[in-house]
Amino acid sequence: MKVTIYTDGSARGNPDGPGGYGTILSYIDSNGTEHLREYSQGFKKTTNNRMELLAAIVGLEALIKPCEVTLYSDSQYLVKAFNEKWLEGWIKKGWKRGKNEPVKNVDLWKRLLRAMEPHQVEFVWVKGHAGHPQNERCDVLATTAADSDNLLDDVIEE
Repeated sequence: MKVTIYTDGSARGNPDGPGGYGTILSYIDSNGTEHLREYSQGFKKTTNNRMELLAAIVGLEALIKPCEVTLYSDSQYLVKAFNEKWLEGWIKKGWKRGKNEPVKNVDLWKRLLRAMEPHQVEFVWVKGHAGHPQNERCDVLATTAADSDNLLDDVIEE
């Protein structure tokens, strides 16, 4: 099955608090019907990069069967890690950047790699969300999550 995932994370410009992410998962079932699932989650005391990684992880972890996935994100940090093979270098260097600088968010990178294992995943950078209304919709979810101290546990099927 082919699945499209649109993600966005937001730390609201403040690395110490509240941040959130939004993820939209889109797929067409065997009857030709399109389905959308939206996920939004609130977090505190984290950074925008962690939000971007969590947004991608949640979308991939929601998939039960192996899928062909196209994941759209406006995060260069996320997309370049795969398109420019950053992770391969990090893993070979024992998760170190440069001489002795550790890679940040190793826990989430490893979780993301586990979530990707059964799938064929292509990462696409969406600069400024241009031309991708679903990504803009996801940005709204991320902002809503970031503005809330509460867990937003709404899953919407259309």
